[in-house]
Amino acid sequence: MPLSWNEIKDRALRFSREWADEASEDAEAKSFWDGFFDVFGVSRRRVAAFEKRVKKLDGKDGYIDLLWKGILLVEHKSRGKDLDRAYQQATDYFPGLKDRDLPRYLLVSDFARFRLYDLDEGGDPVEFALADLHRHVRRFGFIAGYQVRAFKDQDPVNIKAAERMGRLHDALRDSGYDGHDLEVLLVRLLFCLFAEDTGIFERRQFQDFLEQHTRSDGSDLGAQLNALFQTLDTPAEKRQKALAAHLGEFPWVNGKLFADNLRTAAFDTTLRDVLLDAAGLDWSLISPAIFGALFQSIMDPKARRNLGAHYTSEKNILKLIHPLFMDELRAEFERIKSNRNKLHDFHEKISRLRFLDPACGCGNFLVVAYRELRLLELDVIRTMHEKDLAAGQVLDPRMLIKCNVDQFYGIEIEEFPAQIAQVAMWLTDHQM
Repeated sequence: MPLSWNEIKDRALRFSREWADEASEDAEAKSFWDGFFDVFGVSRRRVAAFEKRVKKLDGKDGYIDLLWKGILLVEHKSRGKDLDRAYQQATDYFPGLKDRDLPRYLLVSDFARFRLYDLDEGGDPVEFALADLHRHVRRFGFIAGYQVRAFKDQDPVNIKAAERMGRLHDALRDSGYDGHDLEVLLVRLLFCLFAEDTGIFERRQFQDFLEQHTRSDGSDLGAQLNALFQTLDTPAEKRQKALAAHLGEFPWVNGKLFADNLRTAAFDTTLRDVLLDAAGLDWSLISPAIFGALFQSIMDPKARRNLGAHYTSEKNILKLIHPLFMDELRAEFERIKSNRNKLHDFHEKISRLRFLDPACGCGNFLVVAYRELRLLELDVIRTMHEKDLAAGQVLDPRMLIKCNVDQFYGIEIEEFPAQIAQVAMWLTDHQM
């Protein structure tokens, strides 16, 4: 769990005081950035590296002060140095980075000042003094693990994800790896990609596994993936004592997603790079509600560039479920929310509801319906908690989350759409 914002602000104040008089880039820059990441409860060594060597356009070697691949690039200078030149130096490194490693954020500093650029959103950078860091910590929510998500049916990241995984599907199919095994492999890979960006795995855990524990020519990637899948299917207490540490750090994934043994897929350098490119995307920006559509588009090359056209969008699903049941539930909540006892009864009521989609396909309706019910439940819990605080009461155990995925059922004749629906529900449950 991320640190609370109050804890982060307290840490930021202590950090600012500790480093108020530092001036030398060479002497203390690395310790400075280790401490900066610690403000947000993150070990710098887990996510970012110092002195990353890259080739610049002029053919000379350059060394990035700090790089968190795909997320953040830092250029650090001694106190009083020109931050405009620091920014220019930082962007000079971009041609030497792979597309998947290009950062969204660029941060320059001279100990006394910070200047943060959001390269995706554009606009003017934000600059502030070290002493004011505690007032700006929310701008670094991406470090702490807080992420603002705005899902769009035709978001470019959805199309990129479909294209990259589609390339992997086509290449594996053309190599003779097809049918049941190919479909299961792709569902598992999609789960792992979502998992490392949504908190099920550690951040970058799957990407680091691919980069650091498989050969660059891809020759052992299929076997390593099978070893990972077996690990994910095994509870921690039942794993072999001699299991490699990097595998043992992955959590157990309850369910049957990783239960079946698959043929070992043969990868090469190109296929490995395609999978790494897919891992370089921020999968937390992709709604689980389009998980099924994403999978369908991967399997159908013609659909990849028209991802929103062959499935029911979230907007249209909401048009159906709101008049069907959500409007009525929301209206009831508004009527009774001033009464603590009635709120409790209403909470019990929504936790006993059951939902069935008799032709669920990949589960788009079930995913959105579950998400909307959980959002309603969170409003109920928040309202009850506010009333308890006003009355000077402690947290009531009855306020714990009661709604869950077991309230939702679907019927689907095909095996893999049903499996995709199940995985999408798992992911939605975790994100809530």
